[in-house]
Parts: sequence; C-alpha cells; structure tokens
Amino acid sequence: MAKQIVSCILLFVIMLGCISCERTVDIVTEPYLLDTGLISRSICFENPTGAPGQGGKAASKLGAGRKGAPAMTLKAGQEVQLCDIEGPGTIRHIWMTTRRDPLNLRSLVIRAWWDGQEHPSVECPIGDFMGFAHGKVMPYHSAVHSLGKNAGMNIWLPMPFSKRAKITLTNDGEKDVPLFYQIDYTIADKHPTDVGRLHVLFRRENPTTIKKDFVMLPKRKNKGRFMGALIGIRNMTPGQWWGEGEIKIYMDGDTDFPTICGTGSEDYVCLSYGMQQTPFLYNGCNLDEKNFVSMYRWHLPDPILWREDCRITIQQIAWKNGLAETQDDWSCATFWYEPVPSAVLPRMPDVQARTADIWKD
Repeated sequence: MAKQIVSCILLFVIMLGCISCERTVDIVTEPYLLDTGLISRSICFENPTGAPGQGGKAASKLGAGRKGAPAMTLKAGQEVQLCDIEGPGTIRHIWMTTRRDPLNLRSLVIRAWWDGQEHPSVECPIGDFMGFAHGKVMPYHSAVHSLGKNAGMNIWLPMPFSKRAKITLTNDGEKDVPLFYQIDYTIADKHPTDVGRLHVLFRRENPTTIKKDFVMLPKRKNKGRFMGALIGIRNMTPGQWWGEGEIKIYMDGDTDFPTICGTGSEDYVCLSYGMQQTPFLYNGCNLDEKNFVSMYRWHLPDPILWREDCRITIQQIAWKNGLAETQDDWSCATFWYEPVPSAVLPRMPDVQARTADIWKD
C-alpha cells in the first residue's frame, strides 16, 4: 500500500512537471525566460522568405549585402505578397511606411489569410489598419499601434496561425508609391486548434442612414473576442454635436436589446462632454480637427468575449437643443479574434467610396 502511495505521488509530480514544461510563456512579462521553444524570424524585401542566413544578399552600388533591397515601388494597380509563412507561428509586429498622402493611405489595402482559408480574414485600408482614420497622419501611440510623423506605421497585436500565414498589399490608387515594410514573427508556437485568428473589417457609410445604427461588426456565428475598433467620423452638420449615439453589443442570442450598452460615442472611447484630442494606451482620440475625428478603444484588460454569436452597432444621435437623429460620415476598422474556418467578410467599399471626402492636407 505504501509503495502504491509513493508511486502515485511520483506520478503526480511528473505530471506537474510536464504541465509546467508545456505552459504558455508570456514573452512580454517574462522576458528572462530563454528556453521558450520559439524561433525568431523576420521578413522584408531584404529577406522575403524569412529563411535563416538569407537576409541582405542583394547588392547595391556599395556591393553585396550593402542595402541592396530595402524597398520597392508599388505601382498603381499592383499587388505584392508581403509574406507566405508555414506554421505554426505568430506574427508579433508589422512595421510599414509609404507616401503619407491621405489618398494613398486609404487606397492601399492589406489582406491576410490564415491556415489556407480561401477568403481573407483581414481586409482593410492600410491607414485604418495601422490605427488612424481619414488617412491623416497624427503621431501617437496606443497599446495596439504607434505612428510617427512621417508615416512610420506599427501594429503590435499578435496574429497566430497553425499552418500558414499569407499577407498581401494592393495599390488601388492611381499613383506609384514607395513601400518599405518588416514583419517580425516566431515559429514553433504551440497553439490550440481553435486559437483565435485576427480578423479586421473596414466599413464606411457616407452618409449613414437616418435612424439606422452604423454596423461596426456584422453578426459573426462563432466564438470570439472583440478587441476594439478605430473609428472615423466626419461631422456633416458642423453646428451640432454629433456624438450622443450609444454602442450596442449583441451577443449569445441577444435580439432586440444588447447585453452591453454604452452611454454615448465619446463615452465609448472613455472621454466625456465632447471630444478631446487625447490619445491614451487603451482609449482616446488621435484627431479632432476641421470636423474630422479619429478615435479608438482597445479591450485588452477589459475583455469582451462571446461563445456563440456577436453583432456590434453604434447609433447616430446628435445634440442640438436636445437629442436628435442625425446622419454623418462614419468609418470603422473593427478588430476581433475567432477560430477558422470563419465566415466571409462583408464586401469592402471600393477605392472611390473609401477616399471620397477624405482629409486634405
């Protein structure tokens, strides 16, 4: 009997050790752990496959390996493949820069496919994907994005995949533009089969429909997590305050009324009594000029999760001597995670609809 008890204790200790070995490592909060099992890789034009020992081989006038292929000219109408990576892995960071013209930043479209799915899970103009609406470059940083004054664009949300990650960039504009980029990622990650893959959807209504809420996230019939959104508004009635509309998050069987309901548009991004150009870590406004607003909210420490389905809308209600229905120009890049296979994204507005009435520097 004693031997059986000892054997059970030893087995339990071994199992605990195995569990400990297999636990997920937080590479941000535990930077001192070196034996993570992860392998670091990076892709840019200097190493388009990310293969070990293959970076910087192109030659310039200074010779081989001396800044031979840092960038390309992305021609009007051209699509370029940014990466095609075999997994499992996780994209950890994307940096990019190009011409900072608002038309260009709404004309370039980034698309991402995860694990061989035929339709993209990410489809968004590059400026909105990188955290700013209307194509207006305003230097700031948040928990998700950082942006330099010369359009040095960064996104830091992790993008896990099990078998394959493919990303492209398409120039829907009329001009050739320069393109620099880098994708930093790890391989050999250990993901569950139903790990959430990043999804990003861009929508715009110019103008919105009276008494019809603007849809930030059409209904998704899968489990998932809403990460937040980058929202752009062009106030079409400058004499009145546009932002009394409430966000509505319908989840897990909600019909006429939502489970999560906000109190106002500026309240959703955690500001109050109107809009102020104040960018913070998880919330804020990074543009409030000439009736153009770019604002954001990231649900990192306050997660919004659903088990079966989710739909997210926001009202267009104004204040002018009291509450009033209104119509304005709204756009939104919505970020969420859900497993694949996942449903096809709604059709994105074409380049004319994306760039109409855009900010002019």
